[in-house]
Amino acid sequence: MGMSQFTVSGRFKSRDGFAEFETTIDAENENVAREHTYTQLGSQHGLKRSEIELEEVAQQ
Repeated sequence: MGMSQFTVSGRFKSRDGFAEFETTIDAENENVAREHTYTQLGSQHGLKRSEIELEEVAQQ
C-alpha cells in the first residue's frame, strides 16, 4: 500500500497560550499521520502529547 498525503491541523501549548499549526505529512493512513504529528511537534517544541490537540486530519 502506498503513501497518502494528510494535512493535520490543531494547536499546541506555547508560552503565550495556544499556537495553531497545520502540517502536511506523508503516511500510510490517518493513524500514522497522527503519530507522526505528535512525534514531530513533540521533538520540535519539547511538548508532551497532552499538550498537543489535533483538530483535523484530512487526506489529500
